[in-house]
Amino acid sequence: MNLLLRKLSSDLSVSFAPEGIVDTTQNSVDGVWLRKMERDVSHNFYSLQAPSSLSSSSSSSSKMAALPRALPHQLPKATKTARAVLLRMPESLNTLKQLCQRKVEQCDYVRAKSVQSNIPIYDLSTTSTSDTEAVNDLQDEWHHALSSGPGVVVLKNFLTDHAAIKQSNTAFERIIEKEAQSAKGDHFAAAGSNSRIWNSFQKHAEVDPTSFVRYYSNPWLARVSEAWLGPCYQVTAQLNIVRPGGKPQSAHRDYHLGFQTADACARFPRTMQLASQYLTLQGGIAHSDVPLESGPTRLLPFSQLLPEGYMAWRLPEFTQYFNENWVSLALEVGDAVFFNPALLHAAGENNTKTVDRSVNLLQISSAFGRPMESVNGPKMVRSCWDALKDFAAREGSGEGTKACINALGEGYPFPSNLDQRPPGPDGITPTSEIDILWEGIRESWGTERIVKELEKVQIDSGS
Repeated sequence: MNLLLRKLSSDLSVSFAPEGIVDTTQNSVDGVWLRKMERDVSHNFYSLQAPSSLSSSSSSSSKMAALPRALPHQLPKATKTARAVLLRMPESLNTLKQLCQRKVEQCDYVRAKSVQSNIPIYDLSTTSTSDTEAVNDLQDEWHHALSSGPGVVVLKNFLTDHAAIKQSNTAFERIIEKEAQSAKGDHFAAAGSNSRIWNSFQKHAEVDPTSFVRYYSNPWLARVSEAWLGPCYQVTAQLNIVRPGGKPQSAHRDYHLGFQTADACARFPRTMQLASQYLTLQGGIAHSDVPLESGPTRLLPFSQLLPEGYMAWRLPEFTQYFNENWVSLALEVGDAVFFNPALLHAAGENNTKTVDRSVNLLQISSAFGRPMESVNGPKMVRSCWDALKDFAAREGSGEGTKACINALGEGYPFPSNLDQRPPGPDGITPTSEIDILWEGIRESWGTERIVKELEKVQIDSGS
C-alpha cells in the first residue's frame, strides 16, 4: 500500500509540477500537499465500493462504474495561481541567492567528462552520433541540465571540422569588410566595441555555400537542438568578434522576453513567462580559442529557475549580484556552450592585447514559435484602412481601435533583418507593424502611405 501511494505521489508530482518550474519560496508547500493527498487516498482507497443499487454480478464492472463518482472526492481542489508575475524586493533577490547556492555533482550528469564551476562539461569526441543509446542518454542529461539543473552545458569538440571553421572565418572576414562602413550595435553592449554580423546564417550561405554546408551539417547541432526543442527547429546565427579592450555586456536574459522592456514583460502572464525559455535555445561555437582573460560568456548557474527573472534582471541589485557571482569557462576552437535563454549571462571583457574573441552565436527556435497560417497584412490594411480610420475618428484610441489594430498588424517585430531594421525608440526591438499602424492613425496617413510603410517593413525584414 505504501509503495502504491509513493508511486501515485511521484506521478502526481510530475503531473502537477512540470520540470523546470520550482517552488522558489522554499516552503515545501508541494510536500505538504502530497502528504495530505497520501492521507486522503489512504483513507478512501479501500472504501471504493460499488453502489448497492448496482448489480453485484460483476464486481469488477461495478467498481469501474463507481470510479468516476469517487475520484472527484479524492483529488485535491486546484489552488489558484496568480496570473501576473510579481517582483518583490528583497524577497525575489533572496530567492535568486538561494537558487544559485545549489551545487552540481559529477554523479548528477554521469556522461559528463567533468563539472567545473557548476557547469557539466561533455567531450563529444568520445561518442558517435550513431550510438543511439548514448545519444539518448546525453540528450536526457542536456535537457535536465538546461531546464532543472544549472541551465548550461559545455560541449567540447562540438565541431571537429576545423577546416570548415577556418573557411567560415574567411567568409566572415569578407562580410565584415563589406559592412565596415556602418557600426553594428549589440543589444547589451556599446556599438563599436566589437564586430557583429547580424544573420551570419544567411550571409554565410550566400558568400560561401560550400563551407556553410560543411559547418551546418554537424550532427551534434541537430542532437542538442532536438534535446531542448524537439524536431522542426529553426536556426539563426550572429557572429560576434570582441576585440582586445572590448567591454563586457550587462547581465541579461535572452529572446523572447529578454528582448522586451520591463513594462512589456509585465503584461505577459506567469505561464508565458515560464514558457518563453522553452521556445529557444542559445548557443555559441568558438571560432577562436577563448581563454579566460579574453572574456568568455559570463554565466550564473540556476538563475533560469527564478520565475520573475524577466522582470528582475534590469534592477541594479540583480546586476550587482550577477557581477559578484558569475562564472565562465575557457573554450577552444570548435567547442560550444549551450544555455537556457532565461539564464542570466553576459559576454565578458576582453583583457588581452592580441586575442580577437570570435564566437558564432546560435539562436535556435522551436517549431511552435510561429502562427499556423500566414496572412497578407498589407493587403488586408489596404482593404480596410479607410474604415479603420473612420472608426478611430469616432471612438478615439480606445479598446475597440486597439483591438482592431492588434488584429491587423504584427505586434512582434521578429524575425527581422537587424541590418535594415535596427532597434527602435526603446533601444531593444525594431518598430513593429502595430507601431506603424498607430502612427498612421495619429497622422491620418492615406491608404497608399500606410501600405507602403507596411510593405517596407516586410521587405526590410526579409519576409
